[in-house]
Amino acid sequence: MSANVYECMFLLDTNKIAGDEAGTIKQLQGLVERNHGEVLSSRRWLESSKLAYPVQGQKRGLYVLTYFRCEGQYMSDLETDFRLNETVLRFMITKIEPKFVDRMLPIGQEGGPTFLVTVNEPPLEDTLMGGEEERRGRRPRREFADKEG
Repeated sequence: MSANVYECMFLLDTNKIAGDEAGTIKQLQGLVERNHGEVLSSRRWLESSKLAYPVQGQKRGLYVLTYFRCEGQYMSDLETDFRLNETVLRFMITKIEPKFVDRMLPIGQEGGPTFLVTVNEPPLEDTLMGGEEERRGRRPRREFADKEG
């Protein structure tokens, strides 16, 4: 079975980190490795910031972005370990499509870019919502059959 690459965004409790930010990040990386995973890159995403709403009673949090490789059969155990960790307020794991892995990994490295911009690719055609007319805010043109008297 081949391993997939995942992106995980952690929201950490700044009160429980208490100055040992690097140690906490190493602890989270250790959880990935304990569950047969390999950490590819990891970094603090934002400085400790005020949250839009309290999460588990906390008004501030630290975001950490981590990319790792792991087989799918171990993901359930890994998520359980993240939930049981006292410093993790929330986390979100997303599977990265293989064609995007090389472009995404630099984002997880310290000093790397903080976002990607897609250039030289045409926008996706919106066929579900009426195409170009719908995007302009106009109602799509409808065809009606003539009523017979």
